[in-house]
Amino acid sequence: MDVVPSVDVVDETFLAVPPEVVAAEFADPSRWPRFWPDLQLEVMTDRGTQGTRWTVQGALVGSMEVWLEPVLDGTLLHYYLRADPAGPDNSPRPAPPRAAAAEVGRRQRAAKAIAFACKQRLEAGREPGEPPAPDSA
Repeated sequence: MDVVPSVDVVDETFLAVPPEVVAAEFADPSRWPRFWPDLQLEVMTDRGTQGTRWTVQGALVGSMEVWLEPVLDGTLLHYYLRADPAGPDNSPRPAPPRAAAAEVGRRQRAAKAIAFACKQRLEAGREPGEPPAPDSA
């Protein structure tokens, strides 16, 4: 029987840019501390333009994934975080329900903020329904 982690976050955001552009945002380890300042990540699976899976240590212990799905003329950014708070010995310790719900809400807002910041930067002002700029096609 699988044990469900106390922090289980799933998010999806459409970005009107190709998967390889989005993949580059998450492939650079120097960016990870800006996205997730309280987490230490180690690549578990690098899938190139399809995304990355990491093991997570730090404030949380578990796994995290960015899966990039080509859709129409852009990318559907899927984000998953499955973890528990770290105990005193850095092993996962399930959070009590109220604390877990607060942490899930905080991580959901953080995931959406990361996705929207990427969207704003990478789409560079492209209006909904407009074709990509000639130099980004």
